[in-house]
Amino acid sequence: MSVDTATVRHIARLARIAVSDGEVEALLPELNNILGWVEQLQEVDVAGVEPMTAVIPNRQRLRADEVSDGAIREQVLANAPVAEHGFFAVPKVIE
Repeated sequence: MSVDTATVRHIARLARIAVSDGEVEALLPELNNILGWVEQLQEVDVAGVEPMTAVIPNRQRLRADEVSDGAIREQVLANAPVAEHGFFAVPKVIE
């Protein structure tokens, strides 16, 4: 499959990208090279190959799901301009 200048202009219009005539001529071989590479990938026999998300075996490292308050309330409240009763104090916004 190959694209022509009309197809490049159509793709640019769909993507809402303004391209000049010179840019269309520059994009034409690039898009054809990309499509040639995709056609080359279509020829690879992948029968019996399991789908994978990465080339190395990754295991998700999970931590224990334990509820805690973090035990750093004072450190967090040290960033507050005003703190009252262990909470951030903010001005009232509803009248």
